[in-house]
This record gives sequence, C-alpha cells and structure tokens, in this order.
Amino acid sequence: MRPERVQETPSSPAHKIEGHGRNEVRLILPATPTAVRRALGSLRAGLCAQDLDAEELGTIELVLAEVLNNVVEHAYENSGRGTIEVRVNTGDRGLYFTVQDEGKPMPENMPPLGSQVPQDCDIADLPEGGFGWFLIRELVKDLFYLRVDEVNKVTFRLAVGNLQNTV
Repeated sequence: MRPERVQETPSSPAHKIEGHGRNEVRLILPATPTAVRRALGSLRAGLCAQDLDAEELGTIELVLAEVLNNVVEHAYENSGRGTIEVRVNTGDRGLYFTVQDEGKPMPENMPPLGSQVPQDCDIADLPEGGFGWFLIRELVKDLFYLRVDEVNKVTFRLAVGNLQNTV
C-alpha cells in the first residue's frame, strides 16, 4: 500500500496521525527534518496512554528519530520531497513499528551494521555516520528491511511497557 500524500504548507500540519483500530497508530509525514521533529513530539504525546515510563518513551523517540532522520538524509537525500509512513502497533511482546518510504534503497539491500562510538574520541572529533544504526540495533528486536516495488520497508519491535524482553 502506498502512503497517501501529505503536503507541508503553512496552513496544514506537517504530519497526519490516524488511529486504525484500537491497537494501531499511523503517521504520514513529509520527508523533512521539521516534519520528523513534529511527528516525534506528537507520537510521544500519543504514546503516553500506553503506560510507558519516561525511559521507555525516550528510547522510542531516540530509535524513531534515528530511523526517520536516516530516511530524510539518505533515502531522500535531504531533498524535501517524498513522504514517510510510520505505523505503530501494540502487541503482546511490545510495540511493533513499520516505517515505509519511496526513497533510495539501503546500501547492500540491508540496514547498515553501524559502528560503536569510540571511547577515546573527543565528541568534536567524531566522524559523521554509522553510530545511529549501531544504536538502533542495540535497542530494537526483530529488525528487518525489505524493498518491494521501489518502496523501502523497515520493521522492528521495542520490548517496552509491562512486556517481557523476549527475543
């Protein structure tokens, strides 16, 4: 399914949130840094009803920020064109996320492995890139990537709430 198009204009919101059934939230947003920030704030507010603590909400926001910013920067090359669709479903083992876009495919048709942040490196000297995917892989479970009909689809699970951290 292709995401519906949402234009970012001064008179319309930069993203759209819809409820699909009692266990699904769907966001459609333009592939821009501003829209990502707004969507993260709205999603965080919406997830407060899920009985999550501040640390869990922070983890969700961090992971989604990394994934969505990678779509903006790499899949759409900061062009300001294109949309991103995010679906969040509640399950018995946590929250399940699906992120779709029609940008460029991931290198080697898989999420990058990422690099661990060097312990002995000054923050000002850190090279750009790679750390986000390392962090994502450390925090999520069941990470998958698929590209079909020029649509990228990333899925993952976060074991949060009163749920078991099962693999």
